[in-house]
Amino acid sequence: MNILRNISAAFWSPDIWLPPNITWKDISPNADNKYTNYQHLIYPIFMAFVLLGIRYTLERYWFAPFGRSLGIKNTRSKRAQPNEMLEKAYLSKKTKYKQIVALAKQLDWSERQVERWLRLRRSQDKPSTLTKFCESCWRCFYYTYSFLYGLIILWDKPWLWDIKNCYYNYPYHPVTNDIWWYYMISMSFYWALSFSQFFDVRRKDFWQMFIHHIATILLMCFSWVGNLTRIGSLVLLVHDCADIFLEAAKMAKYANYQKVCDCIFAIFTFLWIVTRIGVYPFWIIYSTSIEAPKIVPMFPAYYIFNSLLILLLGLHMIWTYLILKIAYRAFNAGQMEGDIRSNSSDEVSDTSVNNTPVNSNANYVNKSNSKPVAH
Repeated sequence: MNILRNISAAFWSPDIWLPPNITWKDISPNADNKYTNYQHLIYPIFMAFVLLGIRYTLERYWFAPFGRSLGIKNTRSKRAQPNEMLEKAYLSKKTKYKQIVALAKQLDWSERQVERWLRLRRSQDKPSTLTKFCESCWRCFYYTYSFLYGLIILWDKPWLWDIKNCYYNYPYHPVTNDIWWYYMISMSFYWALSFSQFFDVRRKDFWQMFIHHIATILLMCFSWVGNLTRIGSLVLLVHDCADIFLEAAKMAKYANYQKVCDCIFAIFTFLWIVTRIGVYPFWIIYSTSIEAPKIVPMFPAYYIFNSLLILLLGLHMIWTYLILKIAYRAFNAGQMEGDIRSNSSDEVSDTSVNNTPVNSNANYVNKSNSKPVAH
């Protein structure tokens, strides 16, 4: 017990988490000042399951009927004929060309027939278009709420108009009820995404997204414990804006409203670049890296917090490259035919005329089921 106590004391040392000469007692919640309470960080985990319940209720009774009214069907590809040998090869996930040749000889099939069976079998496991439409509806619904709520509660906050107010008189920044709920619901949403990611439509950027969710949760936890909620609220606001249009573009794509999808996709691309590559690094990260050290004495936890902000920027740069790649192809093709960031992980590449497997740009273009993919 003494060892655990010593480890806990070392971990929660104010020398790590707070500016010099500040103790936890100085910013402990009291009747006069409602500072952040680290014990409240347990709430979003339980609230995440409430959000999941709300999500699946809305998907079943609201989003799914809405999708059907748009003509989106809850059907999957036809089933492949049962074949024990090919099923075993399919379950191995990665089927190389040599294996296809061997299977074709054993079954007395052509290589093309084996490849078609594997493609059909993989298509069986893909979620229906209606399922993906409902997922996008939920995220679009949440991001719209979160952005509007954040904008409304921050409108009269001085740090929205002058970011240096995030650091003046730090860490003596009481948390108002509206900011408390903004943080709690946002954290619960990212916890819910982390849980549901393992049974939602699986994307090729699965681990990138998982890292993104965990980094976001850690950022929010760090900012909550360190009373950095002002800058944290601005990060949330900047991130929610473009995501509304990403999900809306996907919804239009699933419903086969191509022109609507193209227009929304153009708005999304513009907002993404402005917020994630413009506002985020040149306003927020600039202030945390350049302006904050001039106002607040630096401490170890602040460097961790800033490193996580920069990690998110790195992910933004990767996704921006892929988004611009899609935008370039869409411009040349006359319509948006690719997935933003990635396709589902079970996307299957085609083969060339000489039966040599090729990629066919499966990560980005899939004309039979092309759609923007979630952030």
